[in-house]
Amino acid sequence: MKEGQTLWNRDELILAVNLYVKIPFGKMHQGNSEVQELAKLINRTPSSVARRLGNFASFDPVLRARGITGLTNSGKLAETVWNEFHENWDRSFEESEQLLVNYKKTKIEKLYDIDFDDIEKGMDKMRLVKTRINQYRFRQIVMTNYNNSCCITGISQNELLIASHITPWSQYENNRLNPSNGLCLNALHDKAFDSGLLTILAEDFTIQISPKFKKMETEEIQNHFLRYDGKEIILPKKFLPNPQFLKIHNEYYASKN
Repeated sequence: MKEGQTLWNRDELILAVNLYVKIPFGKMHQGNSEVQELAKLINRTPSSVARRLGNFASFDPVLRARGITGLTNSGKLAETVWNEFHENWDRSFEESEQLLVNYKKTKIEKLYDIDFDDIEKGMDKMRLVKTRINQYRFRQIVMTNYNNSCCITGISQNELLIASHITPWSQYENNRLNPSNGLCLNALHDKAFDSGLLTILAEDFTIQISPKFKKMETEEIQNHFLRYDGKEIILPKKFLPNPQFLKIHNEYYASKN
């Protein structure tokens, strides 16, 4: 450590992982306004925060597989914090969001551009607010991970994109916010994925289209579905779809076909 530098503490590292999840890999530099905001919040320089994000990239197995090593010499505590997120994304990410709220001296609802006016007062309001916040968080994470484009078609029209859970929201509570449990799909293919009319194979991330479509062979089915059969999805920059989650969907797909 250079003279005058101070070690990063646990809270600072947690906030840095929180930011790492939220911004695209190519934008983790000192000129990014979000990097500058975090730097101001924790009283560090933007270049210091950018280097720390680069350190976390060195732990990311997806980037390693692409030959991108990130910045090494990150320290044991940084690796420990990173591993804690991977062991339980939902708990760790929610804790990091609460920590961010504490640093900003605000309320959790104020962090996001979400309308809560339609949620009526009552015993269930807190639960409904939390659900809406988590849905917003998941969309933010997935959209960032897939560079705001559908992983099947490449469509980047935001209004048509869905942050799809690979495993159902209602059944896998501990992975609701896990970026590796998400796919960015356009609305049509999201519906097909949810209905078991297509899946993404766990072995090689290729698209498998339902035999039901193959029997139809209309121009619309060919253009919207069959043309993608057997092709690899557009892989994300950071968090690959978890093969274990994909296997669960592959089994669901098989049951429907």
